[in-house]
Amino acid sequence: MALFGRSSTPLDGVDAVLADLDGVVYAGAGALPHAVESLNRAAQTRRLGFITNNASRTDASVAAHLNELGLRVEPSDVVTSPQAAVRLLNTLVEPGSVILVVGGEGLVVELEKAGYVVTRSAADAPAAVVQGFAPEVGWVHLAEAAYALALPESEGGIPWIATNTDWTIPQSRGIAPGNGTLVSAVHTAVGRLATVAGKPETPIFQEAVARFGARSPLFLGDRLDTDIAGAQAAGIRSALVLTGIDRPKHILAAPPSSRPDYILGDLRELHEPYPVTRVKGDVTIVREARVAIDGVDVRILDAGSRPIDLVRAGAAAIWATGRAIFGFHVPEALYADPFHRP
Repeated sequence: MALFGRSSTPLDGVDAVLADLDGVVYAGAGALPHAVESLNRAAQTRRLGFITNNASRTDASVAAHLNELGLRVEPSDVVTSPQAAVRLLNTLVEPGSVILVVGGEGLVVELEKAGYVVTRSAADAPAAVVQGFAPEVGWVHLAEAAYALALPESEGGIPWIATNTDWTIPQSRGIAPGNGTLVSAVHTAVGRLATVAGKPETPIFQEAVARFGARSPLFLGDRLDTDIAGAQAAGIRSALVLTGIDRPKHILAAPPSSRPDYILGDLRELHEPYPVTRVKGDVTIVREARVAIDGVDVRILDAGSRPIDLVRAGAAAIWATGRAIFGFHVPEALYADPFHRP
């Protein structure tokens, strides 16, 4: 694991950087601090691609937005969850079938490109329901999905595919409900579970690796449960950047299935030497930061001069015990959050 490796940058040995968007590149319409210049610098020597669970926009509109922010992006550089949903749908339903869509343009365009007929009404006897986030989705759309999904699939009901189940979306004004909340509303009404196409499922990562010809990619995300868990399941190294959803307290509590290889305060640190984590007895050391495990107590011996190093040391110390965080007394200073977020 990179947390315990030699001191090199996170980009050493990487041939493709695959970045999430919301919370990594931007929050709402605006770029996050240091994201654009750091990614442009990485793109000088490596392939740069983007993977997004946001189903509300097309790959072309995402690329246009990224170019407005100062990146150099083609639509083919963007892998979207609607694209993953359509690939999954192709294994279940013949092209030309009627599909009930809960979502926006990003989903509609991909379905129509694949030869499906889009409807918004359960009365049109759809062959499947595909659900993705769009700001305009409301009760009427969720109700139509519930009507179409009333019969369980085991009893002859139609398939239900969700582009993703992210609970939240970082916006310029704060954290807003994501597609997971909307999928959950339909689930509550019909008692069925959707099949998920995007992160943390592996097809969207596999598509990106194949499209960009990556042999040693690095994925950048802001969420442990989708970005980091999905990258790990796909066998891709990952970096969690603290500019979006998940915070230091989430990193400390991360289960083995969603622990990043790197922890970054912002994307400038992609280009900085990543510090070696050293262990001396019960003490874990990252640069000046020193954290000790004393029975059930986590003790900060030295906070160091960089808050990110304290997070790294605390995470490494707790993770190495193999014990869940609720079994420890953790000082509040480890939960401190001086890092930028929307």
